[in-house]
Amino acid sequence: MSIRDQVLERIPEIPSLPVAATQVLRLAQDSDSGIGEIMAAIEFDPGLTSDILRLANSAFFAGPRQVSTLREAGVLFGTQRIVELVLASSVFPIAKHPLEGYDLPAGELVKHSMAVAIAADKLAALLKRPAPNHTFTAALLADIGKIVLGTFLKVDAEPIFKLAMEEKISFEVAEKKILGIDHAEVGATLLQEWNLPENVIDVVRWHHEPNQLDGDKYVVDLVHVAVQISVSCGLGIGLDGLNYCASPEAISRLGLNNSLLEQATCNMVADLTQMQHLLPGNPEGS
Repeated sequence: MSIRDQVLERIPEIPSLPVAATQVLRLAQDSDSGIGEIMAAIEFDPGLTSDILRLANSAFFAGPRQVSTLREAGVLFGTQRIVELVLASSVFPIAKHPLEGYDLPAGELVKHSMAVAIAADKLAALLKRPAPNHTFTAALLADIGKIVLGTFLKVDAEPIFKLAMEEKISFEVAEKKILGIDHAEVGATLLQEWNLPENVIDVVRWHHEPNQLDGDKYVVDLVHVAVQISVSCGLGIGLDGLNYCASPEAISRLGLNNSLLEQATCNMVADLTQMQHLLPGNPEGS
């Protein structure tokens, strides 16, 4: 059996999102569902409720005033922001562990994932072009495939790193040459197992190769550049290091320049810094 087949065979073994989170995501995709049904689904999970209230009062998510109840959060934030809070809360426990294959310490993937989600949001704001509702979800989950390869399969990334250096290719290209699959495809396959929306799966699948996505590339371009912003700040760097490169076509399609990229980076760092106490690896975020 090839390494690729071994990886794909193990994907169904990965723990899924909490039942409440999966239900919330499904309800959010149903135009007939309202915020009341979504809040009712969340209330069945006390831990999720507590986490959402903590996140709701953080710097990035915070509304005009302090939120003290779940119902209040629903009224203030609306459906989309609540879905983002649920997803962030659900992904943290899955992504907080060390990724041995990528030499990433505990909590580093969470910081990277939040940085990508925030950076995508900041880029859209600077471009004055609203991001579609699934942007935050896709950005937060962009590198979730690394959990499969780095933690559950404990892939030895040293040969991948060596090949990337020798052939001067990006890490994900070397990953595919060695394993027959890269973390983007693994992540997309995992999200299919979790029954997440196709628009999210497509962005996760092509976030390192945005030119390969058919149709509108706005969200995948945002996430692609947001990943580069996070890595340039030293977040999510393990053995793969800086062996990623931004697509010039994605930069051009978004109409970005150095000034906008620097501003987006500064805005992302400011928000992420204020959220540090909520993230795994910190006393209040563990």
